[in-house]
Amino acid sequence: MEIVLIALAAIVVLGVVSTVRIVPQARAYNIERFGRYLRTLQPGLNFIIPVVDRVNTKFDLREQVFSSRPQPVITEDNLVVNIDTVLYYQITDPRAAAYEVANYLQAIDQLTITTLRNVIGGMDLERTLTSREEINSRLRGVLDEATGKWGIRVNRVEIKAIDPPPTIKEAMEKQMRAERDKRAAILHAEGERQARILTAEGARQQAILEAQGQQQAAILRADGEAKAIERVFQAVHANNADAKLLAYKYLETLPALAQNEGNTFWVIPGELTQAIQTLSKAFAPSAEEERSGSGQEDTTAELTAGTATSAETLHAADLAADSAAEAVAEAKAEAKAASGPSGLPSQQRGEE
Repeated sequence: MEIVLIALAAIVVLGVVSTVRIVPQARAYNIERFGRYLRTLQPGLNFIIPVVDRVNTKFDLREQVFSSRPQPVITEDNLVVNIDTVLYYQITDPRAAAYEVANYLQAIDQLTITTLRNVIGGMDLERTLTSREEINSRLRGVLDEATGKWGIRVNRVEIKAIDPPPTIKEAMEKQMRAERDKRAAILHAEGERQARILTAEGARQQAILEAQGQQQAAILRADGEAKAIERVFQAVHANNADAKLLAYKYLETLPALAQNEGNTFWVIPGELTQAIQTLSKAFAPSAEEERSGSGQEDTTAELTAGTATSAETLHAADLAADSAAEAVAEAKAEAKAASGPSGLPSQQRGEE
């Protein structure tokens, strides 16, 4: 009797355990009763009838990723490229996913391949490599329309890789290298052009500033010389310089004409004798007055003072005349020594 009770208790416990189904979050279980779809269990605690009801399929309702193998696709310009795609999908209707299609992953994979071949077949290689967004959008539209009745929603379709043939890769690398070299040469030339422009602009500004500085300096020098000449002119007229002073200054300037090292030929101005005569005549009356005044006893103190001054002036004039004569003689000697044995300058002998 105890054994029967224990067996009945075990059967009851087993029946209760078979009746309870706990479905995890984001999962869905399809229940069949006598082989016919009955309902879909939602996440949480659920009860079924043992032996009569059974769980047919279990689905994960979270977004899932499916990566297809690289597939060869022919482009419009007859080049074979291998395209690898990644598919992001989510099951929205577990009943349709279980009963509308036998293997939804295989169906999605084949549909992706055929759609890719249709899309890529109308594009050349360059457009295929640069139009991934367009290809993705067209693939997603076709897959959404086809998988909607299967209870599957395609969220995103991404092209993971597009591999052209090795020869095309090599040609593309050469083209890219040539394009980069071209851009580098253009940038280098543009840099040199900008550098030359800036250098020329700097030289132009420097020349302008130097010219302006020279102009200002010349103006200032001219103003200084003009003021100096004006002051000299005013000083000469204010002191009322006579012919004696001018003749003395003329004789004083003559020795400077023969001081340059390159002077080999020196011409004595014709005004030299006239200046000496003028200077001598200017002091001659004072000398006669001095000789005639030696015999007169009643000369006044003022006349005596004038005679002494005239004697000093005459002495100074004689010294100036002697200096001028010595300078003239030295200049003639230097000119004769530089002219050679014939007594003429080398340039003048060449002309003769």
